[in-house]
Amino acid sequence: MQQIFSFLYKNSILLLFLLLLGISLTLSIQSHSYHRSRAISSANAVSGYVYEQINKVEEYLALKEQNEALAAENAQLKMMLYNTQDTAALPPIQLPSAMANFKVIQSKVIYNSYSEHENYLTLNSGRKDGVKKDMGVVSSKGVVGIIENTSNGYATVISLLNRKIRLDAKIKKANHFGSVVWNGENAGFVQLIEVPRLASVKKGDTIVTGGRSDIFPENVPIGKIEKIYVDKKTNYYTIDVRLFNDMTALGHVYIIENKDRDEIKQLQALSEDE
Repeated sequence: MQQIFSFLYKNSILLLFLLLLGISLTLSIQSHSYHRSRAISSANAVSGYVYEQINKVEEYLALKEQNEALAAENAQLKMMLYNTQDTAALPPIQLPSAMANFKVIQSKVIYNSYSEHENYLTLNSGRKDGVKKDMGVVSSKGVVGIIENTSNGYATVISLLNRKIRLDAKIKKANHFGSVVWNGENAGFVQLIEVPRLASVKKGDTIVTGGRSDIFPENVPIGKIEKIYVDKKTNYYTIDVRLFNDMTALGHVYIIENKDRDEIKQLQALSEDE
């Protein structure tokens, strides 16, 4: 104990300097948006590198499961191929015109939280890959989340399992719209709210993106209806939606860029100013 006190006494000036330096840096970052954004970007880069190294080990240990998933996906594709009567005579596939406005960037989840009320993911793609804030993130099964921050090589994503997220969605069969939110209770479900009582809904109906957002294209899968409630305060439906994605086991994902988003935002800003 005496040695500790002796060390603190001998280095008191240095320790005081480091304390004051830390306080000044914290106050500077909090009070200046530029410094704050640079700090977030630097933190993303450091944490992204650490998460990527951890992910490489976990990915190696999970090779067997990934191979099984790929084999199952190949089996489904072969089944589709073999059930096509005359593949040579089929016309070339053309994407809907709306999809032509979207660019897709392949990426991989290197960190994923799902046990908090505000969960995030980290991807191994960043500004150098063309990733920007407010781009959509999907997997082969459906919606994952929205890009929040980026560094040069990494990006953080607001997960669907985050109480801050609010996503435009609709009942695919009925075409009635609502908003997807998460109540923070179960990692396998989100809630579709603000659905009018006149909508025809039943368990098993598919929920997809609504197309009124400038982030996701229309009809990207989200999940299936599990339970239906009536909100007594609003007299609207509140619907539990079982997610297509297992949000606790995400691997390869796709970042979606709406190439017309800036133009849409500028036009909306002009309308709001009038």
